[in-house]
Amino acid sequence: MILHKAAVCLGTILLGSFALSAQTPSTDEVRCRDLARATLDGVSITSTTLNPAGPYNTPLFPGAPAPTFELPANCVVLGTADRHAGADGKAYGIGFELRLPLPWNERFLFQGGGGTDGVIRPALGLTGLASLPALAQGYAVVSTDAGHQGFTDLSFGHDQQARIDYAYRAVDRVTVIAKRLITEFYGKPPAKSYFVGCSNGGRQGMIAAQRFPSYFDGVVAGDPGFRLSYAAVAEAWDTQALIRIAPKDSGGNPILAQALTNDDLSLVAKAILDDCDEKDGLKDGIVDNPDGCHFNPVALECKQEQASQCLTSAKVGALKQVFDGAVNSRGDRVYSGWPWDPGIASPAWRFWKLGSSNSAVSNAMNVTLGFAALKGYFLLPYEPTFDPMKFDFDKDPERVRETAAFNDAVATEMDTFVGRGAKLLIYQGMADPVFSASDVIAYYRRLATENGGIEATRKWARLFLVPGMCHCGGGPALDQFDPLTAIVDWVEKGNAPDSMPAKGSSFPGRSRPLCAYPEQTRYKGTGSIDDAANFGCR
Repeated sequence: MILHKAAVCLGTILLGSFALSAQTPSTDEVRCRDLARATLDGVSITSTTLNPAGPYNTPLFPGAPAPTFELPANCVVLGTADRHAGADGKAYGIGFELRLPLPWNERFLFQGGGGTDGVIRPALGLTGLASLPALAQGYAVVSTDAGHQGFTDLSFGHDQQARIDYAYRAVDRVTVIAKRLITEFYGKPPAKSYFVGCSNGGRQGMIAAQRFPSYFDGVVAGDPGFRLSYAAVAEAWDTQALIRIAPKDSGGNPILAQALTNDDLSLVAKAILDDCDEKDGLKDGIVDNPDGCHFNPVALECKQEQASQCLTSAKVGALKQVFDGAVNSRGDRVYSGWPWDPGIASPAWRFWKLGSSNSAVSNAMNVTLGFAALKGYFLLPYEPTFDPMKFDFDKDPERVRETAAFNDAVATEMDTFVGRGAKLLIYQGMADPVFSASDVIAYYRRLATENGGIEATRKWARLFLVPGMCHCGGGPALDQFDPLTAIVDWVEKGNAPDSMPAKGSSFPGRSRPLCAYPEQTRYKGTGSIDDAANFGCR
């Protein structure tokens, strides 16, 4: 009887083992699934999914072609931290996506956001036009919506906590959460941590370096909106200047997109090249010596009875007003001026400053996103009926000061960051129509002045200027480069990037070095002008 019971028991065990072996998930699946039970204060894990290795074939943006790259198997974790009911009655929380690759290279990358965030972008670690996504290289990658939902919904700006989360706190919380989950999944923390972002993501990177100096070993800040508050004021300045010269529709309403035609912008771009291209010693369609470029659009003003290949005095005046930068009636600077660059003729420049709508309802990003942000987030106290077209540059800049104090990444005291051996790499398009390259250069100079001079600062922070490049890419530029590899080599191998190799679709077959400021790219005098080997930095 005992033997019979034992046999039945053994048979049951064996049968159960067989059933389990047929259905038991893999160890990786179990590890991924178990992250849903991770205990983190204030954090709700909403899903964990193990994706198999294979091609990523989802468009990154609506209407964009699907990318073509292979991803390793990865555990995708979706969650929300610190849910709260806002003062406006809406539900808020810091949403995030973390992707954990198999295998893992023991590095962590925080993928910066963009615009006013409000959306969780796929945590792929897109770091430049010349490199594979970080996830495809084996990095664990996290992204966040920065504490609210809705890319164009600025109502979060009416809730104090949501404002704080967007400005800086989401970077703090998501970094800590991601590192905890990484340690839980792999059994050890990241060996090295990096932050890479462009636009508002660039601002977030600088926020990370300035306010959370122990979190990251390397930060890449591309076209950073580090003075986001005053850049929003500049958008109002530019739009007011351009709309004053815009032709009107049948109802008398100005059409912003027609303030400057494509022919106008091409004429200006050609004139900039004629005046400034050879200032670097080589006529090649690129202005590599912006300091030597002193273009004045007055040279294009129509002479008496001239009807073509010139600009009206009104258009010249508007261009000067925009490029000279926002000032008050006393001449005090509110925002930096802009460098003259042939990228002004790029559709990417028009996209922000002028738009393409042939109606009085503008689709320029300075208006659609910029005005909404100025009115809904930057200005205090909140005034729902405020009209940015009536922004008073004598009185109203004071109204963004409070937001700027906690939102903008303007600090220069970074002793802890530097003392840990961390590195900061900033890159900036010279034709960026959103955040002025002159403003970024001024910040870097101030950073150097307050940290022992340029050479001392270059030991841990470097700036790369990209001629012709608009906002985070585009324009007549060599905009395909790899800042992630540059920062990793600097942090982990001690190879400070004197230059970064670059290519661009605007110049097929051409390669050049992008030089670390204040050095500039120079032709050595012999060999093909399309071969980076024939150029140096000086």
